[in-house]
Amino acid sequence: MDSGDREWERAAVVQTLPVVAPRKLAKVPFVEMADGRLQGVVSSGSDIARVYVSSVAAKTHGLSCSTNNNRPCGGLRGAYPCKHIDALLDEAVVQYGLERVARYLGVEIEGTSLYHALNCSHEPAPAAVVFSRFLRHLAYLELPGATAPIPELQWFPATGVSR
Repeated sequence: MDSGDREWERAAVVQTLPVVAPRKLAKVPFVEMADGRLQGVVSSGSDIARVYVSSVAAKTHGLSCSTNNNRPCGGLRGAYPCKHIDALLDEAVVQYGLERVARYLGVEIEGTSLYHALNCSHEPAPAAVVFSRFLRHLAYLELPGATAPIPELQWFPATGVSR
């Protein structure tokens, strides 16, 4: 293996899975599968200064949606998702692929949509943690490109690197 093949080991970035297709970052700038939920930040359709933190719990399919100020979404009605959760599901499929999202949520997709495979209920979830991770994500995007390590990210384990 020549030194060019190992350049990524010295970079301050980690290898990630490629997205399935380009996403609409203006509508859903942040989506992740973490903490037992598919969760993310969805822009408001009516107010440019407002965003919603939406989530679908894995296995229980509990729906949660509130503003970044912890105000409940008026469109979420019990087991019926709001447009923010619909957008989150759509963009998660674009980023991770239908099979991976379905597997994470614990559903089987056979001739039906992801939403119709869910057995939804209303289940409030903490929005502050997701919104905080989103803001932190934005801060890293503002850093100039470099190959030098970022000190606060050095605690991540380097998988596949022999020492």
